[in-house]
Amino acid sequence: MANYAVIKENYEFRRAYNRGKSFVSPYLVAYCFKRKYGGIRIGITSGKKIGNAVQRNRCRRIIREAFRLLYPEMSGHWDIIFVARTATVHKKSTDIMRVMRKQLKEAGVMPCNSH
Repeated sequence: MANYAVIKENYEFRRAYNRGKSFVSPYLVAYCFKRKYGGIRIGITSGKKIGNAVQRNRCRRIIREAFRLLYPEMSGHWDIIFVARTATVHKKSTDIMRVMRKQLKEAGVMPCNSH
């Protein structure tokens, strides 16, 4: 079972967008906002541009699964927002996980020495 909290409130998403640092790839955009306490919290969005509800939900599931697998390697207190992009629809969670690991290492959420 996951030990991270889920971001649901609009103001929390906006704070991460405005004050967090963004990391962009063709499949995923990650906004990472460092906090003083409270562990790691995650928010996932997928806009109408991605496709119909089935495709948007699939994108969110893929991102959630990739995050779940990487979560044990993470440390600190962060709000992380993942925004699905149109290319996400055609990818598997392992592809997304590779991109996500690179972005989270850049942000400092994950240690750089792990594979």
